[in-house]
Amino acid sequence: MLTRDQLAELSRGLQEEKVLTVYVDGEGKDPARRRVWRRRLAHELEREEHRLQRLDSGELTDFKAAEGLLLKELDGYQAFLPSKGWVGFATPSGLRHSESLPVQVPNLVRWEQGPRVAPYIRGLKQLRPMAIALMDSRRSRIFLYTEGSVEEVEDLRADTFMGDLQDLSAPQRTGRYSGTRGEVATDAAQRYLEKGTIRMLRRVKEVCTALMSPDGFLLLGGEQEAVATLRPMLPKGMDRRILENPSLYLEVPMPELKAAAAEGASTLSKLRQNSLLDQIVEQTHSGGNGSLGAEETVRALREGRVDILALSRSFVEANPDLADQFVTDAFHQAADVRVFSGEPAERLDAEGGGVGARLRYRWRV
Repeated sequence: MLTRDQLAELSRGLQEEKVLTVYVDGEGKDPARRRVWRRRLAHELEREEHRLQRLDSGELTDFKAAEGLLLKELDGYQAFLPSKGWVGFATPSGLRHSESLPVQVPNLVRWEQGPRVAPYIRGLKQLRPMAIALMDSRRSRIFLYTEGSVEEVEDLRADTFMGDLQDLSAPQRTGRYSGTRGEVATDAAQRYLEKGTIRMLRRVKEVCTALMSPDGFLLLGGEQEAVATLRPMLPKGMDRRILENPSLYLEVPMPELKAAAAEGASTLSKLRQNSLLDQIVEQTHSGGNGSLGAEETVRALREGRVDILALSRSFVEANPDLADQFVTDAFHQAADVRVFSGEPAERLDAEGGGVGARLRYRWRV
């Protein structure tokens, strides 16, 4: 998928051109419904063509040229699309972007000035990386979850971090004692292992913080004592981006780990959305840098004051044209855009009709 910055660059770069935007819902693998997506796409293309005939038949040649480019990209897919969705942007002179999407999108065909990017926003959360660390005192496994898939990054063993430590259990001198004076060999060996564990967990911290940079998540599982030892090592201010799952263990099957990662990412995303919404609501009601409702947010967008635009999924679906204009205006001023779902979206609907923003500043009068 495109990153948020790449999507914003694409949107800005095509604002002066007529663009055919196509989103295809690829959900469903029922054999009885094979090629349904093609029939729906054909219907949407036909409807858009009829709309153009009523408004400006002179654009039909350009529309058909762009349509041909996108259909050629889809020729390789037969009964079903390979992913949950598909998107393509084309001008009469060339295909500007196309790809399969890991999220479901509404069937949409639009020929208009600039690309239609609002439906793409909901998939951007799939790009947010989640590091996963499963550990005990002797071993740690680190995974990366992104775009709906999990891959193992490192498999660490505590004993590999003990090579440069003094072997406290080895005899230090001839005599009746083994190990450090006043300490039996088993105690020395335990301290030796603990040092290796600490060094291993420090490496876990380094790898995980790198994987989740700059705004990703971290899922922890495994032996609770090891998890409790790791937590204070992690950078301060990351608590809202970290989730512990006591049911996970070192040899958890990959399908189970993938399901836990998806659930954990959803939980942390909602926490993040609620935290942002709390800021917006508090700042709006206190006369600070927040806005709620379409009217006030439109004014802030026109004045270039929006830092983060927040839209509910229901608002985007019910007002596709207005939502896309909001997103385009936000991208033009280098603002971030978040589309809320679930409980945070319901709160945004109740507080601001599905629209809000964190502002860079507020005009003082």
